[in-house]
Amino acid sequence: MLTDVLLATALTGLTTVTLVTTGDGQPHWLASTLGFLSVAPVALRQWAPVGTLAVMIGALVLYGLLGFGVWPNTGLGIVVGLFSVATLRSRRTAAVMYAMTLLAALVAYQTFPVPLTVPEILQYVLVMAITWAVGDGTRRWALRVERAAAKTAEAVVEERVRIAREMHDIVSHHMSVISLQAGVAEYVLDSDPATARTAISTVGEAGREALSEMRRLLDVLRIDHDKESLRPQPGLADLDDLVGRIRSAGLTVDVSVTGRVRPLAAGPDLCAYRVVQESLTNVLQHAGPATARVDVDYGELTLAVTITDDGTKTYDPPPSPDSHGIRGMRERAALYGGVLTAGRHAGGFRVLLRLPIEESPA
Repeated sequence: MLTDVLLATALTGLTTVTLVTTGDGQPHWLASTLGFLSVAPVALRQWAPVGTLAVMIGALVLYGLLGFGVWPNTGLGIVVGLFSVATLRSRRTAAVMYAMTLLAALVAYQTFPVPLTVPEILQYVLVMAITWAVGDGTRRWALRVERAAAKTAEAVVEERVRIAREMHDIVSHHMSVISLQAGVAEYVLDSDPATARTAISTVGEAGREALSEMRRLLDVLRIDHDKESLRPQPGLADLDDLVGRIRSAGLTVDVSVTGRVRPLAAGPDLCAYRVVQESLTNVLQHAGPATARVDVDYGELTLAVTITDDGTKTYDPPPSPDSHGIRGMRERAALYGGVLTAGRHAGGFRVLLRLPIEESPA
């Protein structure tokens, strides 16, 4: 706004000087008023660009029709006004206002003391066309900037959701193990010290693993981290360690791996690991006395991971395939083009993940 006011003030000052120096003494009050109206509305160009341009066009047309001679500012106000309309309004509106500027010039030029030549008229037409094109380009650039900003904001939200999901998986799994083993240690502390020591050792290992995974996750968010010092995210290669922790928490887990085992891309590999981790943690928390089974099948084009349990605990309410944890796993799978289904199966619960295989580069 301040820039527009300063621009309008400068143009008004130049117009006033032109009226004083080119006339025979004091200019007519009406000529001064019309000269003022031909540039001063520039101060309001961002609030009402169409109305501002219309006022300036009208003032210059009247200036010529009343016989005051050549425009005192050569139409600078109209140039700024047309640029503003092309920048802030649609192309259709800008086209209409462009036609009005040409019509105004045609009417006003007929009243000039010295008729304009054809090259001068074509020059005016070309200048106004360039003004319109520059304004339209500025408008399109602004729209691209807005779209880029919107995409950036969307990416930030998606990243926050991803980080929240990672944190949920880490905390939920390890805290479940720690809670269960701490309960076992407290229960058998006096009667079976050896079992209590084993449970406490498991608590320590689970706590250290949780801190390590959280540290790796937070290191990703640091700008000044040393990439060489970062450990890779877990994957199916770490499945044995994961199952070992679950077994130490008291859940019997059987694992079967079929097909040609090979390294996967980091994203799908982490996705499969997290789905197994979340599913086994859910069994540990909700299934009661149960046995779980993890089946991993490396197909030619698809990785299939199935986690089933024969939990006997009575659910009230029954487990929902649209619960927060399962919904998070489904969204994670969809991110890598996969499909995840979950629901009751043969008296227990089953989670089935299918991911397109994209082998990691050598």
